[in-house]
Amino acid sequence: MENTKSARSQHTGEFIILMAILMSMVAMAIDAILPAFTAIGASYNVTDISELQWLIGALFLGLALGQLFFGPLSDSIGRKPGIYAGICVYISGALLSAFAPSYDMMLLGRLLQGFGVAAPRTITIALVRDQYGGREMARIMSFVISVFVLMPAVAPALGALMLMYSTWESIFFMFVAQALVATLWMAWRQPETLPASKRRPFSLMPVLQGAKEALCHRRSAGYMAVAGLAFACLISYLNVAKLMYLDIYAIDELFPAYFAVLALAIGAASLVNGKLVIKYGMRSLMQVSLGFMIATSGLFLLFILNNEGHPPFVLFFAVMIIVFFFMGILFGNANALAMEPMGHIAGVASSVIGSGTTLISMSVGTLIGHFYDQTLLPMFAGFTGLSIAGFLLMLWIERKE
Repeated sequence: MENTKSARSQHTGEFIILMAILMSMVAMAIDAILPAFTAIGASYNVTDISELQWLIGALFLGLALGQLFFGPLSDSIGRKPGIYAGICVYISGALLSAFAPSYDMMLLGRLLQGFGVAAPRTITIALVRDQYGGREMARIMSFVISVFVLMPAVAPALGALMLMYSTWESIFFMFVAQALVATLWMAWRQPETLPASKRRPFSLMPVLQGAKEALCHRRSAGYMAVAGLAFACLISYLNVAKLMYLDIYAIDELFPAYFAVLALAIGAASLVNGKLVIKYGMRSLMQVSLGFMIATSGLFLLFILNNEGHPPFVLFFAVMIIVFFFMGILFGNANALAMEPMGHIAGVASSVIGSGTTLISMSVGTLIGHFYDQTLLPMFAGFTGLSIAGFLLMLWIERKE
């Protein structure tokens, strides 16, 4: 055991990078495909652009379901085998999507991708928790997230690069390549962190019991919903981003660059939040962030109504940076507050709350995306409404605290 700890301490930097790569498979699967929306639609003769949004929605549905499965599985068979199992499903889904004879089969592949990628997304947190505790765990996770946040900034550019020199199918081969590299690296360098003596028989009963406790707890259920509403803003944007930039502002080749800037705004928010949260607390930062999102989105919505849904691009992008920055502050704090009363069942609660957040955000974000009418009105009406709902929900949660 001492030798394992010594080896671990010598390779902390490598461990952080590996964990970030495993977690970033989710962001890669989502964001790298965005530049290919129109190409995929043309291949399968999808004329209804709202149908293309299921390329994102199907993956999130699989992700929500997979989080409930792979958390308990890793407690039973070990962390590394759990990740291996998920990556096998993920690769199968990517290959099915690449060779799908119909659009429905491609969506099935995306569903499998989401279900499989839930394993590295969920189990990496357990890997960190197995090896680190307290402030050291928080420090490691901060570094992991700092590296992880770079992926949404570069993934669309990688997808666009693949389209430039090949077909959209090559993006799915890139998913397979990343998964294989991460798997081989983990198999070679990462020791198993859950010894056989601490493993538990696989059962869904702990998940059901954890779900009941988390969903019946005012604060956990409430902040899970707030996190879902905040993330729904992002999902509604992801669903229409490529189409919106092209339809409204005729931006095609520079889309990855603008997407990267907004992703970095969320990353910057994570860094700022880390410095401010100790002094001001999670609740205060969330209330301020929701207030800014309501004001910014609401005022811009009024401006859009007076400009036929097509405001100047510079103003639109400046507003998006502000909204995404405060959205980034909401993400981590809402999840932390939802988990705060669940320390005694942290592993199961993490799976349940993560799955619940994903289901809420996918359902609401996809619904908003389906109202897309080649203007900015539906998206910013959604931003404003979700921010108001989140703020009112926070007031209800804290009313008796």
